Amino acid sequence: MPWNPRNTMNLRLEFVNLALQDGANRRELCRRFGISPKTGYKWLARHAQDDGATALADRSRRPLQSPARTIPTVEQQVVELRQAHPAWGGRKIKRRLEDLGHTAVPAPSTVTGILHRHGLIRAEASEAATPWQRFEHEHPNSLWQMDFKGWFELQDGRHCSPLTVLDDHSRFNLTLDACGRTDTSTVRAHLRQTFRRYGLPLRINADNGSPWGSPGQPGQLTELAIWLIRLGVRLSHSRVAHPQTNGKDERFHRTLKAEVLSGRRFDSLRNAQRVFDEWRTVYNHQRPHQALQMATPITRYRPSAHPYPETLPPIEYRSDDTVVRVGWNGELRFRCRCFKVSNALHKLPVAVRPSAGSGNRYDLFFLHHHFGTINLDHPE
Repeated sequence: MPWNPRNTMNLRLEFVNLALQDGANRRELCRRFGISPKTGYKWLARHAQDDGATALADRSRRPLQSPARTIPTVEQQVVELRQAHPAWGGRKIKRRLEDLGHTAVPAPSTVTGILHRHGLIRAEASEAATPWQRFEHEHPNSLWQMDFKGWFELQDGRHCSPLTVLDDHSRFNLTLDACGRTDTSTVRAHLRQTFRRYGLPLRINADNGSPWGSPGQPGQLTELAIWLIRLGVRLSHSRVAHPQTNGKDERFHRTLKAEVLSGRRFDSLRNAQRVFDEWRTVYNHQRPHQALQMATPITRYRPSAHPYPETLPPIEYRSDDTVVRVGWNGELRFRCRCFKVSNALHKLPVAVRPSAGSGNRYDLFFLHHHFGTINLDHPE
């Protein structure tokens, strides 16, 4: 887990001293300190160059000069135009500013950067505006894809719904569990086992179905989503009717069907799980993967540097946030107004932050997760 900013220097020094001991397992120390090996070796290299007190201090990444920085007036014009037309992207905003007679209008990519910097583009909006293409995250555990394979009937009359979790970078299958139910408690129990073994990912993507999503209200927080967010995992959802957003897991389902399920009947969940376990070893360790240039997933995967916390961390917000506790029926009261949010947030505190450039629009956050916007100018 991340180091506490209040004692970061002490922890870095302790890590370096332990790592320099004879026979120290440096990678294990990185795991125990909750940092990546790259970060651990960075501190060791700095300490070797200069063992003074400043060697382990954070260094500024700010450039000495910013000759290409957009002038503030133009940046404000970009922000105002986006607020007036929330669906417009960088190319439309650039052209409109030129049509309005503005000079020194930045390139569309710079306009998009301004919008990101001011929080005017959400991650889901970026995905919605991007044509589908085969994309791969650079590192393991940057993104996991999660879904249920469609259910099939067992010989004992029960249904089996395979729960699958796939690492985006390596195609390593982290979870292949034969589930008799698809509810929150079942998924949470299986994910807990996965997290304990492989650590926590930075983000998980799932569709809008239950239990991780809300089919009737896409983006609505569920009990499972709240648990993942409290663990520090960033949660995203596929666009409605766009399964390619979870394309690698969908492709895994095709392989599972072709190599395991087709033409086979299973006596029970236990029998199905035994076959799944055997095939999972083949898939991860033996089966060449064409998308990996015929390598196997295990050769590109490594466990996460972020261990699973057995106790959920406390819910904390910024000092300048307005924190409101959600009441019965998922109702949030703010400025003498009542807004409907999620029933799953009952009794939990959420942060209300002013939207950029708008006096009566406010963004709603549960920890790091933006889950809605309220407008005091319009009745709900």
